[in-house]
Amino acid sequence: MFKPKPYQEETIRNLTDYLEASRFDGPRAAFDAMPRNVPAPWRKPYKPLADPEDAPYVCLRLPTGGGKTFLAAQCAKIGAKFLGREHNPLVLWLVPTETIRRQTLETLNNPAHPNRETLNADFDGRLRILDIADFTQLTPQDLRDKACIVIATFAALRVEKTEGRKVYEHREELEPHFSKVPLNAPGLEVQTEGPDKGKIKYSFANILALVRPLVIVDEAHNAKTELSYEVLQRVKAGCVIEFTATPAGDSNVLHHVSASELKAEYMIKLPIILTEHPTWQEALTYSILTRKKLEGLAGNEPDFVRPIVLVQAESRDEEATVQVVEKYLVEQGKIERDRIAIATGSQRELDEVNLLDPTCKIEFAITVQALKEGWDCPFAYVFCSVAAVHSPKDVEQLLGRVLRMPYAKKRMHEDLNRAYAFVSKACWPQAVNLLHDRLVNMGFDEVEAAQYVRQEEARLPLLEEPEPEPLSWTLREPPPLEGLPYEIRSRVSVLQDVNGTYQLTVTGTLSPEAESTLVEVLPAPERDEARRSLAARRERILVRQSPPPGASLEVPQLCLWVDGQLEPAHDEHFLTPDSWSLLDYPAELTEAEFRIEERADTYLIDVQGKRLIERYLGSQVAFDYDDVPTNWTDLELSRQLDHPLRRNDIRQEVLLEFIRRTIGWLAEYRGIGLTTLYRVRVALERALRQKIETYRQKAFEAGYQLRLFGPEAAVETSCEYTFVFDPDNYPASLHYPGGFQFEKHYYKGLVGELNKEELECAKAIEMCPRVKRWVRNVKGMFGLPTSTDTFYPDFVAELDDGRIVVVEYKGEHLIEYEQEKKNIGELWESKSGGKALFLWAVKRDEAGRDVHRQIEDKIGR
Repeated sequence: MFKPKPYQEETIRNLTDYLEASRFDGPRAAFDAMPRNVPAPWRKPYKPLADPEDAPYVCLRLPTGGGKTFLAAQCAKIGAKFLGREHNPLVLWLVPTETIRRQTLETLNNPAHPNRETLNADFDGRLRILDIADFTQLTPQDLRDKACIVIATFAALRVEKTEGRKVYEHREELEPHFSKVPLNAPGLEVQTEGPDKGKIKYSFANILALVRPLVIVDEAHNAKTELSYEVLQRVKAGCVIEFTATPAGDSNVLHHVSASELKAEYMIKLPIILTEHPTWQEALTYSILTRKKLEGLAGNEPDFVRPIVLVQAESRDEEATVQVVEKYLVEQGKIERDRIAIATGSQRELDEVNLLDPTCKIEFAITVQALKEGWDCPFAYVFCSVAAVHSPKDVEQLLGRVLRMPYAKKRMHEDLNRAYAFVSKACWPQAVNLLHDRLVNMGFDEVEAAQYVRQEEARLPLLEEPEPEPLSWTLREPPPLEGLPYEIRSRVSVLQDVNGTYQLTVTGTLSPEAESTLVEVLPAPERDEARRSLAARRERILVRQSPPPGASLEVPQLCLWVDGQLEPAHDEHFLTPDSWSLLDYPAELTEAEFRIEERADTYLIDVQGKRLIERYLGSQVAFDYDDVPTNWTDLELSRQLDHPLRRNDIRQEVLLEFIRRTIGWLAEYRGIGLTTLYRVRVALERALRQKIETYRQKAFEAGYQLRLFGPEAAVETSCEYTFVFDPDNYPASLHYPGGFQFEKHYYKGLVGELNKEELECAKAIEMCPRVKRWVRNVKGMFGLPTSTDTFYPDFVAELDDGRIVVVEYKGEHLIEYEQEKKNIGELWESKSGGKALFLWAVKRDEAGRDVHRQIEDKIGR
């Protein structure tokens, strides 16, 4: 199953925390209390969806290529839990266009796709995926037993008058859904004519309003109109989660992911190498050559990659039309016609074509404006525009198509981690500015957009690398090459010599899979030699392509001696299933920790002083509670609570027994029965989580102190284990946009966000003559363990003598609160044998020294 990237996991954590807080504090208060690391334009007060403000309404901002659909699939379970329908939510999934609607349906219905896999895992395979056009197929049993996900465009619901729209129509076949709903139930649309005038409509919109669905909005910037808000209110959305790269000004942006974070996880190809040419013919020629070179590099990749060029041609009555470009590729570029696909309104040669299939031949796709949202092929590497007229939106769509990285992982050759754009100066007089603006519109910030568009001279640096030497050997008979893939046939030639034997020659590069395929068709006696020769040649190519030594910045890590072995210090060293037991702690929840007050149709629940109202009767009775069992056992309820409470450092049987004991204690000492606990199980789960985390934290702190600071602690700061800063990736979520130039910063042009005082500290490091290079350290880079989380110091610098200095800058008012960070930093320094220094810097210390002097005195002038 596809493993979420760290930035995706963090997005999910933030949403989970927010929705859980919303249950107790309300959506606005929970939003205002959340620590939101978002750019300034979206640091605004919460805008509610409707009054009363009981439906959370938040936006998650991810740049193009961030996997929004996969994240949306993961959010279904989280939103369902908030709504109290963790096993059977009704999800209304809204998309902006028909193209994206079809694509979303396709991925959610494909059992092998990560989007469907995560839904299957979250809902135990009990799913019903429907197009909104098929809403009549949804049964009451589906709503009771399954997670039902309905995909629709906003256009299907966004109307001023509901008459004439199928989702709002009265449909007799939907009557079973309303069998237990009063005919005059409030808040539902009613029939306006006929003998049943005034009675509620049996409509899909009314089903939505009764259930209060989870609403997921894809490309949410397309849904910011008053009518769109009215649609969400009309279906009585219980929770709205928006996804977009470019939030509207009034969006409730809960979480922000930067393009740099995507690049660091190899989700997108960056930088974009932009080359301007005098004519469109030259731009197209260099696109052909670049694709060919990238194809040769791709042959060394462990995964199959076939680089593709996207060509934006001109419309009719212009010079470089689709037909002209096609003719140029065939006649001047010597490209076989079956390797070219035309994708326009009248020629749809990419329809039903699987570009990821190794047997697919397509290497060039020519379009005018047809490859818009919804078209997705990570093999697209080169964007060539020969069009004199191009709208910013068309540029954005085509550019977005070449950014996605194949298989979302780093390629072996650095040139395959980049994207390429070739344009004509005559057609694109300000190409850099246009690409910069389009990247900003795709979710990049200004600093990232400036950094990731690199302008090149009209030459091909890719072609400067010499081709690998040919490899030949002699065979007694010709091998059968006719049925082999084009990748092999285009690089292998067989000639008969005067002796009657055959000379087989391999040119260019082949992937390991292609090499194996070629070897298998050779005569058996020749295979071992051929396999060894090909492997040795591949190794020579890889050595030549390796980056030069000495370019990395490395920091020694804090390590522990464990069973005679040195290991980097991690959380698992401080708390393991064998080092503590949850059963050593009291299995109880006091009234201060978990209190229930039962009334006629509600439960009022206090968890650690926060009140939650659980409604279990009312309009939802037809959908939720008719089949709720009343004969639950403590073990059955414990098993249901066990899964969301699991931790790696708690044995499952221990956790299950602790939950069972707590349930028994609540029944015996507080008189709370199993049926009541089942109905309020979400709140019970939260109370248990808080209790378990309290016990776990106590055990963790004890283990932390013992292993790192105890009398027998075996600690060492060792260069055997180092954190290596990746020179190609800097995962800062926000960037410093100021004008001061940091020439010594390891990542030229990119510096993580700095507040006013941190900026002065950064300047002091930059101007220190003994600092060779430095980094604004960010989350996910070099860190030190604390008893609660990981401490990421503000700055890491390499000195001219090879020592590493770590600087943490704090205002004076934070010193006492963060003493633990200071302690671990000083331990890291003391165990380094002089190889590492740690400085806890302040604006002005007790001796009156400013930051410049503190740094100079620490490292020695």
